[in-house]
Amino acid sequence: MTDQVRLRPVEEDDVQILEDLTQHPETAGEFARFGWFDPGRYRRRWAENGMIGEDGGTLMVVRGDERLGFVAWRRRQTTPAAYCWSMGIGLLPEARGRGYGSEAHRLLARYLFAHTTVHRIEADTEVENLAEQRALEKAGFTREGVMRGCGWRDGAWRDGVTYSLLRTDPPV
Repeated sequence: MTDQVRLRPVEEDDVQILEDLTQHPETAGEFARFGWFDPGRYRRRWAENGMIGEDGGTLMVVRGDERLGFVAWRRRQTTPAAYCWSMGIGLLPEARGRGYGSEAHRLLARYLFAHTTVHRIEADTEVENLAEQRALEKAGFTREGVMRGCGWRDGAWRDGVTYSLLRTDPPV
């Protein structure tokens, strides 16, 4: 068994973790709770394509047999001829604050650069989510700027921060 963090495809037994990390307040955490939504969406996506498609996907973050959370990416059209990937992460409460997020971001960026022709990967987080900002910076992402009032969460508009990683940036 290894202590190394790695990514793997979502298995059917993992879908409950995705639901917990996005639906349950105590598991989702302060910055990832956006209210209740379609409870069957992850199960349908898993049945349809194993949660990996041409416009994005989801992979589990694991350490040995321990499931730590997930990473996800989706296509964002930037011009009529180009797109980038926009990525995100959700870690279980017991996995937060241990450096797994930085490593998971790094692994997903390497995966996307190795297996797609995309030149740019983006990640957004709330201005107040300092832990995620540190994780992105440790993974090699560059802070680009603040997006004022871009996200609605918990009854208020929130400012966000955009980060990016380019294929031509130093290796991560």
